[in-house]
Amino acid sequence: MRRFLLLLAFVSCATVSFAQIGNSQVNGSFQIDGQYYRVDEGIGITEESIKGNVLGITGFGKINYSLGDFSAGIRYEAYLPQMSGFDVRLEGNGIANYYASYDNGTIAVTLGDIYDQFGNGFIFRSYEEWALGFDNALRGMRVIYRPTAGVTLKGVYGKQRFYWASYDKNEKRGIVRGIDGEWDLNQSIEAMNSSKFRATVGASFVSKYQSKASHQTYTLPKNVGAFDGRINLGYGRFAFTTEYAYKINDPSAFNNYIYNAGQAILASLSYSQKGFGVIAQVKRVDNMSFKSDYAASSSDLDINFIPPINYTHTHSLPAIYSYATQPLGEMAMQLQVNYTIPKNTVIGGKYGTKITADFSIVNDIKRNYILAEGQEAPSHIAGYSGTLGYTSPFFGIGDRKFFHDFNIEIERRLSKKWKLIAQYINLYYDMEILEGHPDAEVVKANIAFVDLSYRITSKQSIRFELQHLWDNINARTADMDKVNAHTDNYKKRGNWAAALVEYTIAPKWFVSVADKYNYGNPIAGNRDHYYTASVGYIKESTRIVLTGGRQSEGMVCVGGVCRPVPASSGFSLSITTSF
Repeated sequence: MRRFLLLLAFVSCATVSFAQIGNSQVNGSFQIDGQYYRVDEGIGITEESIKGNVLGITGFGKINYSLGDFSAGIRYEAYLPQMSGFDVRLEGNGIANYYASYDNGTIAVTLGDIYDQFGNGFIFRSYEEWALGFDNALRGMRVIYRPTAGVTLKGVYGKQRFYWASYDKNEKRGIVRGIDGEWDLNQSIEAMNSSKFRATVGASFVSKYQSKASHQTYTLPKNVGAFDGRINLGYGRFAFTTEYAYKINDPSAFNNYIYNAGQAILASLSYSQKGFGVIAQVKRVDNMSFKSDYAASSSDLDINFIPPINYTHTHSLPAIYSYATQPLGEMAMQLQVNYTIPKNTVIGGKYGTKITADFSIVNDIKRNYILAEGQEAPSHIAGYSGTLGYTSPFFGIGDRKFFHDFNIEIERRLSKKWKLIAQYINLYYDMEILEGHPDAEVVKANIAFVDLSYRITSKQSIRFELQHLWDNINARTADMDKVNAHTDNYKKRGNWAAALVEYTIAPKWFVSVADKYNYGNPIAGNRDHYYTASVGYIKESTRIVLTGGRQSEGMVCVGGVCRPVPASSGFSLSITTSF
């Protein structure tokens, strides 16, 4: 901890000095998150479960420097130790990321740690998400060439970050190599500069070479390649985009060593005008896990990213059952309609009313398994091992539904001081597949919330939330022997109620109190109040938040990538600032 604080002090002093050099610019950000854990037997947290780890601290300091066409940056990270829910392999501290880059507009070269993506990320995306403890930065080299207006060519080469593992040549991670090209026709072709018709095309190729790929049973390919093509078209208020990716056979621990090719496609059609918009999307994914180490599991060493197309909920009860993308196979569809009822109408009221309706559904893909003699077909690819694999019709939809979410939201300003947001959600969630709980019953829930805010003065406001989740597990679960045999399946099941009050003094202060209560849990001992209180202070780009109370067990998801979070009780402090 002492080394971490000393480094922050050094970087802060260095920043002041560097900022004085000519026309150079320095910017950066810092964040420190700390959590104190206490024994709380009411939610099952005992001395034994804490095991003496009463304090978790994570933080980073990031500095970027630029002068003309040159830029460079460095990021220091510390997990002393990591907070609850973060991977234990993160514990430690050091320089996690650094880069130097030159870009004169025509050519750009970056050395060091690279964050980038090709298209939607189907075959390559390197990024970091601090809230998840996720970072798969590519350490190596990137070259970008722009030969003419609208044309961008890109190449990357390197190894992915894997917690604090070194990058020496004996490390078994594979080398990632990729090229990408994109052509914006409206910029390149003078006749199309002001056209209502818009068109962009792009293509990519990425390979991973793992010289140490070996298995005691299977012969593994040392080199695995993936191809991708995309088209973005638009005319007036209409827009159409599509992207298709193909990956050659890539047997791994994640897909149980299936020698099938991988495929993914995403297509989107949208229309928008003032007060009205609609978007329809369809996505198919088949065996598209792509990692730089065939033995990696979970989200470790992902070369690619499969974007979700379902609605992202931010309120606490809907977020309990957030959807995580299934790279081994999913068939997804989404339709969203946004409409604003005009103001000064009978239905729209004085200020108008915004209505958003969204429906998304995700099924497994249809699989025709090629079975060896005496072998039975599994319910899902995760339960199938061997090399024969399966066939799948390209748009075949499997019988097993993973998820659906129908929701409708109404946002209306009732007066100059009152504003209302209300939402209803109908949810289907296959807990067995999405969370890996064997024999877990499907969640079929209805959720409703009201978010009401009142502006007291020009600087003071108060906001209220009332939420409720109805889970049909209460009506269906009568076999307590089954419940007792699978207690992990029922930690967050049952009806929930939640409430929040937040008071704000703009622009500096806010304070809130909240409680979630799973009063309908099938296991009486799991019916607990998860109360919290927070106070925050904001000054310019600095934000300090102190929170005390309980956190329920669940999943934290950002953009379709999730990590489990255990229940905890105690106090947390978060400090963020940027310059």
